[in-house]
Amino acid sequence: MRLNDVTLLAHQGESQTVEFKKSTAEKDRACRTLCAFANSQGGQLFFGITPAGKLVGQTVTDRTLEELAQEFQGFEPPLAPGMQRIRLENSLEVISLAVAKAPDVPVSFRGVPYERVPNTTRTMPRVTYQRLLIESLNTTDRWELQPADGWTIDMLDATEITQTINEAIRRGRSDEPGTRDPMAILRGLNLLTNDGRLNRAAVALFCKPDSPRPEFPQFKLRVARFKGTTRSEFLDNRQYQGNAFDLMRRAERFLIDWLPVAGRIIPGKMEREDTPALPVEAVREALANAFVHRDYASFSGSIGVALYDDRLEIISPGGLHFGLTPEMLQQPHESMPWNPYIAGAFYRRGHIETWGRGTNKIAELLRQSGREPMAVTSDVYSVNVTFRLPPRDGAVSGAVSGAVSGAVSGAVSGAVNGAVNHHTMPLLQYIVNNPGQRTQAIADAMATPRRTLQRSLKKLLDSNQIEFVGPPKTGGYHSKKQKPGKRS
Repeated sequence: MRLNDVTLLAHQGESQTVEFKKSTAEKDRACRTLCAFANSQGGQLFFGITPAGKLVGQTVTDRTLEELAQEFQGFEPPLAPGMQRIRLENSLEVISLAVAKAPDVPVSFRGVPYERVPNTTRTMPRVTYQRLLIESLNTTDRWELQPADGWTIDMLDATEITQTINEAIRRGRSDEPGTRDPMAILRGLNLLTNDGRLNRAAVALFCKPDSPRPEFPQFKLRVARFKGTTRSEFLDNRQYQGNAFDLMRRAERFLIDWLPVAGRIIPGKMEREDTPALPVEAVREALANAFVHRDYASFSGSIGVALYDDRLEIISPGGLHFGLTPEMLQQPHESMPWNPYIAGAFYRRGHIETWGRGTNKIAELLRQSGREPMAVTSDVYSVNVTFRLPPRDGAVSGAVSGAVSGAVSGAVSGAVNGAVNHHTMPLLQYIVNNPGQRTQAIADAMATPRRTLQRSLKKLLDSNQIEFVGPPKTGGYHSKKQKPGKRS
C-alpha cells in the first residue's frame, strides 16, 4: 500500500471495514476491532491515524513490533493479521493491519468475541455467538450428515427414490446411473455415510409417509386456513408427517383447495378464465425453499403454511445463516443452503433453482403477474415468507351480470359454476387416470379431506364431466369420456 492510498482512506474516514488508532498504545482496543473484522467480512486497521482521519504517524521500533506480536496471542482461534509499514514524509510511520473473514468463526480476543456494527466495535451478543458457532460446525458436523441409527433401506420409500433419479435424468440434472437399486441411487446423491449407512438426509427425503417416527418428530407439516386476518378462528387445520417430498405435495394440495381463484368472463364466449390469486410457480418455489433451508435439528420445528383472507405465510424453522439478511434475498446472492444434500435432491427433482436464484425468481414471477413483492422476515427461530393476496372484488359475478341478463345470465351462471376450474382439474385428471375408484380411496390417494373431495366431486357431476357407475356399495367414478370396462 502506498502513501497516497493511505491518505485517500484517511480522507474517506472509518467504516465497517476500516478503523484508525492514533498509536500502538491502543493495541488492546485495536485487537478487539481486528477480532470483530475477522468475525464479519474482514477489514483494515491503521496505527498512526487519528479517528478524525489525520495522518500523525509514530516511531516504530523492534520493541513496538514485539509488543504487537505478543498482543496477537490473545486471539482464539489464532489470527495472524497481515502487517505493512508505510513511511510518512516526516520519517514517522503508519502501520496497517489487515485481516480477512476468519474460516473458523467465531473468533474471540482474550475470551471475548466482538462484532462490527456498523463502524463500531462491540461485544458480540450471545445469540450471535451461538449462531456463528453452529454455522462453523455445519460444514462437517451438520444434522443431515449424521448417520440415521436404526434405519435400513427397506424403511424408505423406494418409489420416491426412483422418481427422483428418473426426474433428474429427464431434466438433464443427473447422468443415467445404469441401475435403479435404491442404495446405489442414494450413494450417488451423497445420502450414505462413509461406512455405507443411511444418513439423516436420506430419511428426511425418503422415509415412508404417515408412519410414526418418534426419533424424528420434526418431519411435520402444519397447514391452516384462518377466517379473517388473525389466528382467532380456523376454517381448516391439518397436520401431516412424512418425507419432505410428500409433505410438499400435501402443502400444494392444501393450497389448491383453499387459494382463491380470480375469474373473468371472456368477451364473446360462454367461458370463464380462472387465474390463481398467486403465481403457482412462485408459491411452489417458496415451499421448496422452506423444506430445503429449514433447521432439521430443531425437534420442535415444523414447516407451517398459514392462509388468511389477505395473505399467505410460509414459515420455516431456523433463522437465516452465513450473513444472509431478508434484504439480500431480494437481490442476486450466492446459493448457501443450510442442508446441501437435501437441496441437491430437490434441485434434481426440479423443485428449486441453483446459484441462489430461487428468491429472485419468485420476485420476478410476482412482478410479471402484477402482484405485490413478497415480504421476508427472520429471527433466530424462523424465516417467514409472506405473499399478499389481491382483494376480492367480485369480478366474476360483476362480469357475468354486466355481459348478460335475464335467462341468458342464469344459463351462463350455471355454466360458470359447474365448469372444471383450478380446484377440480386435478381431481378430474386423477379420475381419468384411475377410473372406478370410490370417494374414500380418492381422498386417501390425493391427501384431501373427504368433505372437501365430496364438494369437488359434486361440481364435476353437476357439470357432466364425470359419472358414478355401478351399485352404490361397489361402483366408482368415471370420466364421461371413458367407457368403463367390466369391473372385477
